[in-house]
This record gives sequence, C-alpha cells and structure tokens, in this order.
Amino acid sequence: MKNLFDVKDKTVVITGGAGILCGEMTRVLAGNGAKVCVADFDEVRAGALCREIEAEGGFALPLKINVLERKTVQEAYAAAVAKLGHVDVLINGAGGNKKEATCAPPTAFFDLPEDAIRMVLDLNCVGTIIPSQIFGKHMAKRGTGTIINISSMNAFRPLTNIAAYSAAKAAISNFTQWLATYMAQRHSPDIRVNAIAPGFFLTEQNRFLLTDEKTGNLTSRGKTIIEHTPMGRFGEPADLIGTLLWLVSDASKFVTGVVVPVDGGFSAFSGV
Repeated sequence: MKNLFDVKDKTVVITGGAGILCGEMTRVLAGNGAKVCVADFDEVRAGALCREIEAEGGFALPLKINVLERKTVQEAYAAAVAKLGHVDVLINGAGGNKKEATCAPPTAFFDLPEDAIRMVLDLNCVGTIIPSQIFGKHMAKRGTGTIINISSMNAFRPLTNIAAYSAAKAAISNFTQWLATYMAQRHSPDIRVNAIAPGFFLTEQNRFLLTDEKTGNLTSRGKTIIEHTPMGRFGEPADLIGTLLWLVSDASKFVTGVVVPVDGGFSAFSGV
C-alpha cells in the first residue's frame, strides 16, 4: 500500500523558509524527498540552509524574496518554476511580531507607533496574500496544488499586549477559509488551502515576552502560558512536522479550509 504521508518529489516553496520553525519544516520535507525552495528575505541564511540540506543529499534552492513586494515574489515564482517545472505546495511561513508593536507595561496601547502596527499587519497578512495570489494562480492553471498558511493561538483567543499580531493572525485564519472555498469552487477541488496554528514555541521573536532577558527565567507571562498548556511545556519545532506532512501529503486530500492547532492543548483548556 502506498504511504499516505509520502511527499517524495513534491515541489515546495516556503516563504520565511530559513527561520527557526520553517527551517525545520524545510529540512524534514527535503529529508523525505521533496524538492524545496527556501524563499527568504535573508539570502545568506537561506543559502546556508540549502547547502546544509544538499550536504545531506536533499534538494534545496535558495530564493531571495520580500513577501510585501509583488515583484520579488513574482521573480521567486519564476525562478522556482524554471528550476522545478511547477510548484505543488506553497507554505506561507513569513511573518512575525515586532517589539515596538507590543504594549507590555509600561508601554500603553494608545502609544503604539503606527509604523510598527502596519509592519506587523502587513508582514503577516499581506505577506500571506501576495504569495497566495501569485503561486495560487499557477495552481489554478494546473488544477491542483496545496497552500499552507501559518496562523497562531492568537487567532483562537487574542492574547494580551499583542493587538496587531493577534489581529493579523486572526485575518490569516479567516483568509485560509475564504481562499479554500474560492479555490475549490472557482478553480479546482484538487486545490487545498489549510493552516497550522502553532501554540507557544520559544523562538527569538517571542523570547523577550516569555523569558527574562537577564536571567533566562520565565516571565509571569511565560509561567501563565505553561500553566494553561495541559502538556506543561513550550513546543519544539519538530512538534509541527506530523501535521505538516499530513497537510502536504495525500493523507489529507479531503481536508481544506481548516486551521489545525498544534499547541499542547492550550486552546482546549478553560483555565479551571
């Protein structure tokens, strides 16, 4: 019987592919035989990751991209198709928060700078929509394809201090459902759009919120998160892989428009 979770020879483009979480996705997909394009703003880091993957016998192509500039996304798309012939899977991994858009005390919400708010909204939401337009059009012409977005726990319940990031991730969850319906009804039922909503993973982007910069101990926010996570720990990048392989492969061929929490039970816990 064919392995339902087989991703061998799938052609995949991952925006933000050189980051911590998406870098792990890239390594595992390539290690399982997928041909992966690491589309990232940081050319140096993308190139280093691709060399690491190729040293292990995988295929990885670095692509320079700015997900907020349509021209660079189109150039990345053209380079991917020129090398691979077509793209089966787009993973919209580019995103993140900005410290200046966070109203942790003593900063007040009323004083958050507009440019920081716009940056977070644009990077996460618009930075998902533009690649979905360009690569989605390619999939529509082929009549097949998979798009995977990255949502967040903030889309399930807004968390304190991060208004812009919460709003942006909620928009991504909504957009995932909208695009899934649009693609299936207007173009092909063989085009699937889903999202992964990671729980709390200790990365460089949120470390300043969850741990004390000087001592490395958990902040009060970090402690609260652990107390409200039934599994009692932060996630590790490898914890996303099972869900990723399921959504990329034919194992989920009748699944579209879902946002899958990978959160150690955080979204299921009422707090009492």
